[in-house]
Amino acid sequence: MVVGDFPIETDTIVIGAGPGGYVAAIRAAQLGQKVTIIEKENVGGVCLNVGCIPSKALIAASHRYETALHSADFGITAENVKVDFSKVQEFKAGIVKKLTGGVESLLKGNKVNIVIGEAYFVDANTLRVINEDSAQTYTFKNAIIATGSRPIELPAFKYSKRVLNSTGALNLQEIPNKIVVIGGGVIGIELGGAYANFGSQVTILEGAEEILGMGVFDKQMASVVKKNMKKKGVEFYTKALAKGVEETENGVVVTFETKGEEKKIEADYVFVMVGRRPNTDEMGLEQVGIKMTDRGLIEIDKQCRTNISNIYAIGDVVAGPQLAHKASYEAKIAAEAIAGHPSEIDYLAIPAVVFSDPELASVGYTEAQAKEEGIEIVVAKFPFAANGRALSLASSDGFLKLITRKEDGLVIGAQIAGASASDMIAELGLAIEAGMTAEDLAMTIHAHPTLGEIAMEAAEVALGTPIHIVK
Repeated sequence: MVVGDFPIETDTIVIGAGPGGYVAAIRAAQLGQKVTIIEKENVGGVCLNVGCIPSKALIAASHRYETALHSADFGITAENVKVDFSKVQEFKAGIVKKLTGGVESLLKGNKVNIVIGEAYFVDANTLRVINEDSAQTYTFKNAIIATGSRPIELPAFKYSKRVLNSTGALNLQEIPNKIVVIGGGVIGIELGGAYANFGSQVTILEGAEEILGMGVFDKQMASVVKKNMKKKGVEFYTKALAKGVEETENGVVVTFETKGEEKKIEADYVFVMVGRRPNTDEMGLEQVGIKMTDRGLIEIDKQCRTNISNIYAIGDVVAGPQLAHKASYEAKIAAEAIAGHPSEIDYLAIPAVVFSDPELASVGYTEAQAKEEGIEIVVAKFPFAANGRALSLASSDGFLKLITRKEDGLVIGAQIAGASASDMIAELGLAIEAGMTAEDLAMTIHAHPTLGEIAMEAAEVALGTPIHIVK
């Protein structure tokens, strides 16, 4: 211990100030705990700084540009539509600054002590926090690990000026002419789609048989997105193996294999978006004896408690989908468990969303998952093309699929491919959480004309009494 390093005592210490950590800190403080939060880089974590929020700002800007170019069907045309990409980046940065500043104010408003530095466990009740200027010891009664994840780097695609992860892809200062995206998952589809909207020629390489193959978006949903992206000139290679990259003065040459044939493709940049790994290394977890899986994930119980009874873990460092809203949900459970509440995690109604074109969203059971578990179901679909609001928006691609239990009509799942799917899924999540039936949804009066009516219409299909499509 360095001279003058007197331990600072706190009730609960939270490591990481992303959407898991800052929510945990605020809820713990609300429940009467003295809380310190440790953040290595930026308050708000990956989500607010280089993830969910800035990517949606970029996607929104790309849609504005595309709409300006392609509104002739509405009788609206524009000449010399231009993109000032530096202004797009300014817009994105402004939103990030506003939200991260807001989070900092919320933490301070709840009397949470914010400390910038890297945390290392000394034992089950002690941490060392090190930054450029100093090292400080903290003692705590309980700790919540919320250190998130980072992009996976492929050995053959080391990050550089031209080989970028999602952070680099978000911070480009110009719109590239050509991009190769390795990975047809959520991030690859979202950012590949955004740059395609801005006019980039995009090629997506996916190792699996289909894009978005995470099990929550079925082939029908993925095909709606793929068809739309192809209209914008996006090329897809599935079952493709990315083998290597050669950097030139002005770009890259990517070598990949598909259908037993080796191909090369030139581009300005290659985006590597093949998933993320948990940030559980180099923080002394082995010092404490915290149990982890082979993949570096921390094992937890239903209250987010690790095998060390006073240490909890949430978000991307534990099993399950790497979603900001999952981390925030687990954060409340952990903080409440520390306060002695009987809160437990229940992932049935956790939504997953892709901000593609059109958007995709899923909650609860998919058709395949319900069948795997031997649940007898009714699958009811309603197309966006039969909804007045969707037609008036010129956004008639897609459908809503409702999964109900056959014996009693209980809503157990829903999938949406279509405009505003990200907003529409909340109603279906609430229906599952509240134990509602197809009849409850059908009898709920929905405003007309709205996209929300599609949920009501799908419920009527499930009951066998649809109004706006022929049975």
